Amino acid sequence: MTAWTLTGFGDEIDPDPGVQLAVLSALGARHIEVRSAWRTNVVELSDEQLDALAAAIDGRDMAVSAIASPVGKVDVTTEDGGELVRLRAAVAAAHRLGSRYIRIFSFYRPAELTAAEIRDAVLTRMRAFADLAESADVVLVHENEKDIYGDVPERVADIVESVGSPALRVAWDNANFVQVGVRPYDDGYALLRPHLEYLQVKDAVMATGTVVPAGHGDGQLVRTLTALRDDGYTGFASLEPHLTSQHELGGFSGPAEFGRAARAFTDLTTSIGVRLQ
Repeated sequence: MTAWTLTGFGDEIDPDPGVQLAVLSALGARHIEVRSAWRTNVVELSDEQLDALAAAIDGRDMAVSAIASPVGKVDVTTEDGGELVRLRAAVAAAHRLGSRYIRIFSFYRPAELTAAEIRDAVLTRMRAFADLAESADVVLVHENEKDIYGDVPERVADIVESVGSPALRVAWDNANFVQVGVRPYDDGYALLRPHLEYLQVKDAVMATGTVVPAGHGDGQLVRTLTALRDDGYTGFASLEPHLTSQHELGGFSGPAEFGRAARAFTDLTTSIGVRLQ
């Protein structure tokens, strides 16, 4: 049976890492994706906080699947090098917490500019990100967040293929594609599968953009997951439910709703013969 590694955004559960880890463990996960702890973003955690977080994770005999950084979630026309500073902080967190992956984004743009008009600026910055990642021996996974340059499959492919670095890969998110009018499997799977390294799990309703548990929306989750199974995917599947609230820097679900999201995803994977471990 095909096996994928279950993980999830801890701060979707609770601000306290102890609660985050307890809930994930109860759901059968042995990994956590770190976006924030104690209401502090991962790129702003002090050395002492990173040490405390590492100790808590080790104490649960768990590991970190990815650093869910906010790098690249700024207007590209106002970016003055601060994102490289934040990426260095994310790299330090990845090294301290033993993670190979760091999530990043590809910049917002002002309303008066088209995606084509910011392309060169985006690619210049993404190349710099990849250079840093290569030297630091980490892998950046670009999330297709709505309203950034890489929010549709064609521009995600443009970023990864134009930069051409083994340190820049794709974090696939069905719900985010739905929220920009994309049918994830039909419109993007074949194009992006060669670059797909990391799976983020949530779903959404096309008509409203509302985020729902996996399989309850228009994200073509069953078709996507079945194709990944058949293609031999064996990586992480990271729960990011956003069932209670969502905002520019993330979302929240709480323990009960996070559990509901986990059960919905488990039902889907069980139905196609994929085991979560």
